Amino acid sequence: MSPIQTSPETPPQMTQHAMLVIWGIFARRIGLVSAIEAVELKQKKRDHTPQTKILEFLVAILGGLPHLQDISRSAHPLDRDQIVAEAWGQNAWADYSGVSRSLARLTPEEVADLVAALERIGQPFIDREVALALEQTGEIVYDADLTGRPVSSTSSSYPNTAFGHMGDAIELGYQAALVSLHSPTYGRLWLANELHPGDMVSMNRTQALVMAAEKRTGQRPLRRTKLLAGRLAEAQTRWEAIADRVEDSYQRHRDAQGQLHDARLSLGEWEREGRALTAIYEQENRSQTAHCQLTRAQRKAATYAKRIPRCQEALGVAERRLARHEARYDAAQAEVDQLQARYQQFQADNAANPNPIRATFRLDAGFTSLENIYWLIEMGYDVYTRGRFPKVRDVLSVLVTDETDWLRVGNNANMTVWRNTTVDGYFAYPLDVALLHYHTGDTVQRATLLHYGQTDVAADRDGWFHTYNGRQTIEAGIKEGKNVFQMHYLKVRSPEALLLQEHMACFAANFVRFAAAWLVEKAQPTPFSTQSVKQMVRVAAHTSAWVQRQGDVWLLMFTEQSCYAGCSLRFGDGVIQLPLPLFRDIHFSHF
Repeated sequence: MSPIQTSPETPPQMTQHAMLVIWGIFARRIGLVSAIEAVELKQKKRDHTPQTKILEFLVAILGGLPHLQDISRSAHPLDRDQIVAEAWGQNAWADYSGVSRSLARLTPEEVADLVAALERIGQPFIDREVALALEQTGEIVYDADLTGRPVSSTSSSYPNTAFGHMGDAIELGYQAALVSLHSPTYGRLWLANELHPGDMVSMNRTQALVMAAEKRTGQRPLRRTKLLAGRLAEAQTRWEAIADRVEDSYQRHRDAQGQLHDARLSLGEWEREGRALTAIYEQENRSQTAHCQLTRAQRKAATYAKRIPRCQEALGVAERRLARHEARYDAAQAEVDQLQARYQQFQADNAANPNPIRATFRLDAGFTSLENIYWLIEMGYDVYTRGRFPKVRDVLSVLVTDETDWLRVGNNANMTVWRNTTVDGYFAYPLDVALLHYHTGDTVQRATLLHYGQTDVAADRDGWFHTYNGRQTIEAGIKEGKNVFQMHYLKVRSPEALLLQEHMACFAANFVRFAAAWLVEKAQPTPFSTQSVKQMVRVAAHTSAWVQRQGDVWLLMFTEQSCYAGCSLRFGDGVIQLPLPLFRDIHFSHF
């Protein structure tokens, strides 16, 4: 905790950001403030340290300020709220322009250190939730998604932007790749966040997000090396078969080259023979006949002249065939090498993992290429996803008859399933596959769900449907980030500051939940809902209260102008003497 040099008793002070005071008290108690202050930032100090301005940026995000200038130019400027600064262990806040300059001067190494500090503070909470999830359900559940961060289509001041799919439109901006943990206590916790140009697609980030989740939780399932060994053996067999075809194509190519070479030699010989005979006939004044030597030589030359284009065409076919087979050979060899390296890595992973856990990944269709599905299965995960393979959907649709067993699983959705199928060899591993019919008016839309894992989802189709759709929790988290923490406004423009903003927004969403649980644990009755992040950020963080301190004891008394008028909160273990004449309608019975 960073102490403030004040007298043991302080007179009441007004704050317009009551919840930010509470969060400041909590931040110091969990070591967040000291962790940020310990990060070395090579910037000049004038009135405020760069660490103070980094904390101020985090507080602005916690307060849901849309723009950086709102720190100084909102109806109740944050930088003029002295009691909030003191709650966060700071002597005062800086003007927004100073915050902006400090953010712009951050280096990649400094941002990495700041992010590491945030992760160290959040890690004990995440570790506890992982242990609790394993104790309660026997597994941990991850969700991953990609969300757009659009900017103006004419903007040129944001670095490394690109046009890409964002919502229902093509927009300029960035893509944030996110992975979250299903938390028994908090509902959802953010684990990892990556910022990419706007043309990044989900499919290319699947493996990186999975590895980021494993790194953050420190837990992983048992790799399915037996499955991988079988796939490796099949890949080696295909590689050997392609090698035989390459050898055959190479021989054909050599034959075609030889035939063209022979035809050209023969053409040259007969053309020379024809020229020589022509000279002799002219010297001897002989006439050419239908069956004379000169006629035969000319016919031979004409024959080989016609043969050469056919030989060239045959050589072209042979070259294309050889190139095709060589490309397949190279791809097959690369697949064998990749699977061989993966098999060795997975064996090492299992040897170093004496306590493997069960884990599930839920992904939307954008993440699910065939290779990503196979990789997740081999990594040991149970997989819930939505298929993006039209061929599979069409094959299953053909199998539907009047006797097909459909189950209503949603307001407009019916579902039928196939257990442990490769769908006529389309998939390398048997999957549980479901066909969904969505009825929208007079039209029917079809979709497929895919599952691999221990759960017998085919026996509980309704449970399967709702388990997959449980990934809406991450979609709700993305919506919360945009609408509550105002991430649809990019407050900074340098690459380093943009990355820090992403990580701070995720940390802020987790932090608010940690603090809410802390309030509940203290059995402190609150006038606001600790279950509503939106209410705490949008309302409680922008309401007025009188604050009085005595030592480490903080007393917040909401003003008559506050929507929580008549309520108060106390933090600390001591007793505080209240200046009763200054306040009205305050309930003190719980002190």
